[in-house]
Amino acid sequence: MGIFKKLSSAKTAVSTPQTYRKNPFDSLESYVPLLTPQTSLYRELREAVPVLDAAIYKIIRLTGGFSVECGREKNTKLLSDFLDNVNVGGNQQGISAFVSTYLDSLLTYGTAVGEIVTDADGDIKALYNADVDDIQLKRAEDGINALVCLRSFGKTEPVKFPNLVMLSVLNPEAGQLCGNSIMKGLPFIANILMKIYNTIGVNWERVGNVRFAVTYKPQNDVVDRAYARDRAQQVAREWSEAMQSGKQVRDFVAVGDVSIKAIGADNQILDSEVPVRQMLEQIVAKTGIPPFMLGLSWSSTERMSSQQADVLTSELEAYRRILNPVILKICRTCLMTKGITDDIKIIWDDITLQDEVELAKAALYRAQAEKLREENPTDE
Repeated sequence: MGIFKKLSSAKTAVSTPQTYRKNPFDSLESYVPLLTPQTSLYRELREAVPVLDAAIYKIIRLTGGFSVECGREKNTKLLSDFLDNVNVGGNQQGISAFVSTYLDSLLTYGTAVGEIVTDADGDIKALYNADVDDIQLKRAEDGINALVCLRSFGKTEPVKFPNLVMLSVLNPEAGQLCGNSIMKGLPFIANILMKIYNTIGVNWERVGNVRFAVTYKPQNDVVDRAYARDRAQQVAREWSEAMQSGKQVRDFVAVGDVSIKAIGADNQILDSEVPVRQMLEQIVAKTGIPPFMLGLSWSSTERMSSQQADVLTSELEAYRRILNPVILKICRTCLMTKGITDDIKIIWDDITLQDEVELAKAALYRAQAEKLREENPTDE
């Protein structure tokens, strides 16, 4: 019996991960602020690069909607009515609006925090998407879980009801509490892209707005050289008046050897198509959205292949797996307030990425094949 006691005590001796480092100042180091320079940088990236902003909204829309089912039909109807009419703030209602904003924060910052707001009776009053600037994460004492803390007036305190708070992270690194934004690695690419766009604007401003160089060459006679300065000033004055005359046509008359050339007319603006496409390819590869879905027509015959559809579908299903615990927690909380303990099943809408024509053709071919099998049964 002594051996079994030792084994049982050994199983329960480790209550925290053995690889989790603790120190006397752990309470100071365990806070992980979500308000970092990266958060403001990611906001500016979405504003500066419209393709990136469009890709994130495209992912949110392609993730699709869902429905829920319970063990009994009346509970399914009760839960569906709640999800369709729940207040989510910002003059919006419905779980779809909440999930869209929640997924937007998850993709942009790598971390999303939501809260179930209840009334005095304990019923769900609203769903709230928290601003990551107001949130900090703290390592729990067990070394595994994370505590959501609120930053207010220079103090950071854990939330009073953590069971009503939902936390999701995207692609977290080992040992880290926060996730990684889908835009991680793109600031360098976006910086190059912005330099190219800015240079294009500067070059067009210089070359597109034509400037002229007026040159007066004095002759070899003594009189012409003596009054060269006066004639140059006269030419400059007459040319300035001719160019400032607006829409009125005015001739420029000069005496002597005067030459006029357009500055920058012979310069050729660098071709930016190749470098811009290379930068956009990196952005497209990071987001996983096919180029033509973002309005990038790189090929006249470009269309989504079955391989591309499968890859994009797997990406969207990965986002759905992250959202499933959040949706289930909201649904379970709603049913528990009514005293219901039914099992809940989330049914996501089918992801349709192929052309509707191709889908119709495939359905037609299957129907024709089934009809042929019925008309010509094989003898066993």
